[in-house]
Amino acid sequence: MRLFRFVAATALLLFVAPHVHASDISPSDTIIVTATRTEIPLEQATVPVRVITRDDIELSLATDLAELLRFEAGIDIGRNGGPGQATSFFMRGTESNHTLVLIDGVRMNPGTIGGAAIQHISPEVIERVEIVKGARSALFGTDAIGGVINIITRRADETHIEGGAGAGSFDSRSAFLSGGVRNEENQFGITLDWQDTEGYPPRVESDVDRGYDNLSLNIHAARDIGSGEISLRHWRAEGTVEYLDFFLTPVDQDFRNAVTAFQFDKQLSERGTNKLIVSHMMDRIEQNQSDDFVESDRLSLDWQHTLAFSEHTVTAGLFAMKENAKTLSFGSGFDEDTDVRALFLQDQWISDRHRAFVAARLTDHDSFGNQTTYNVEYGYELTPSWTVRAGLGRAFRAPDATDRYGFGGNPDLEPEIANEYQLGLRYAPGSRHSVDIEFYANDIEDLIEFDFATFTLVNIDTAEIRGTQLGYEYLGDTFSLRADLVRQKAENTSNDTRLLRRAEESITLSYTQDVGQHRLGLSVLASGDREDFGGVTLPGYVVASLTGQVRLSKTLQLNARVENLFDADYQTAANFRMQGRSAFVELKYRRP
Repeated sequence: MRLFRFVAATALLLFVAPHVHASDISPSDTIIVTATRTEIPLEQATVPVRVITRDDIELSLATDLAELLRFEAGIDIGRNGGPGQATSFFMRGTESNHTLVLIDGVRMNPGTIGGAAIQHISPEVIERVEIVKGARSALFGTDAIGGVINIITRRADETHIEGGAGAGSFDSRSAFLSGGVRNEENQFGITLDWQDTEGYPPRVESDVDRGYDNLSLNIHAARDIGSGEISLRHWRAEGTVEYLDFFLTPVDQDFRNAVTAFQFDKQLSERGTNKLIVSHMMDRIEQNQSDDFVESDRLSLDWQHTLAFSEHTVTAGLFAMKENAKTLSFGSGFDEDTDVRALFLQDQWISDRHRAFVAARLTDHDSFGNQTTYNVEYGYELTPSWTVRAGLGRAFRAPDATDRYGFGGNPDLEPEIANEYQLGLRYAPGSRHSVDIEFYANDIEDLIEFDFATFTLVNIDTAEIRGTQLGYEYLGDTFSLRADLVRQKAENTSNDTRLLRRAEESITLSYTQDVGQHRLGLSVLASGDREDFGGVTLPGYVVASLTGQVRLSKTLQLNARVENLFDADYQTAANFRMQGRSAFVELKYRRP
């Protein structure tokens, strides 16, 4: 409680502290918000950050967020078959529930089954994606052990209307409509996206096709009020997933995911700003062949106050969350409430060739007591071309309700605690070339794993993750190239076994080429083998995606994609089939 009072008093003092300038932001800078909870140029981040832009999203013709992420270095995707099927992802060797997924800064990881449902997030509603690699529990609380993925939804930056329709393999169909209006004080935007596919057999032991449909909605409205802005955002996805159960019986379930947020931004003084977000998250799955269901509801309040000094930017804030998780499965289930409160304080320091970031957070979890997390990071510009950065962080993940009370659950589980270390070196001799090398280590205590001897979840002693990523990027006048090589080891040190579904080696390559008003894109992933349940070793594979945009007129554009160009036969989860060579085309209309 003393730390609570100290941080609260510090936050109060910030209101009356002198207000002076922080570092200036150039209009040409790429601005990010996830690495520090405040707007900074990408070049000032003291941790690795990758930004997927709207141009990247449109060229990819991806059908969901998982397809966008699978060509990103350091992220392993495990998918139980085709579109809409359960999807897990592993960032920097951590578990699938160790990455926090945000929508416009609001947590969407459910309180029941860990990982966020990224397979239901349509790229049409996304403006950009910010991927922060490394522990960030000091900023965002539980789950942010491996990193944070923040999905920034589309805004009405200008008055426009656009729409499109497409079709492709597996009897897939899609359509979307997006529009927005904006004036000096108000903005309103809406995006609707519909996807439907007959799919293909998700299990290798069956030839039964299983389909998927998803209707997504994103609404954003904002109004300037004096020196502040109020905004309301609502994202929603709902539909049906068809799949095969353990006995290969065709079954299906309905899903609904939604995040609603009210945000108030206020410029209190020339250098002091306030941000308040009140949000509600809902995640629900209903089985159509029975009364079984899984549901999470979360109401959150997130407030922060930021003050900019000549060399420091200080942020203090409060977080409160009330969550309900309930489920019914084969006649039994649970209904659990969870309350979480937190205080955080952080400082960004920039002086000449130095930059640093320090953050601390005290989380009061009603089931696991107080948890203290932190980040300490430092970057130094050795020369105009060479930059070095280093950091350490402490993060945690509280077991969710399913971990404790679901099938195989264990009420005596302890939180997972991670201690992470990073070291990076960047060489950028100008605006075109850049080379990055990153070293990372993460020691996770009390890692939660399933014990097949007792059929319960247990805490194991320690998991050790060691990795290196080498990346090169070139930005030309008409083309761009990015290549990354990742080598890592993720092991359960209690029995010297590999953690499941992580590749120890991977290479990703992305190439885009402008041809007049048209564009071509090629993405390639070469992944090493990985271990899976039951002692199965999944062999490595190479998969490629070829995309193109053809400008037909000022308002019309034809988009096309060939998925799995080399028709590779591969699996990312044992006995679940990934799609073979397939094609998709879309006709798009846009009027400014």
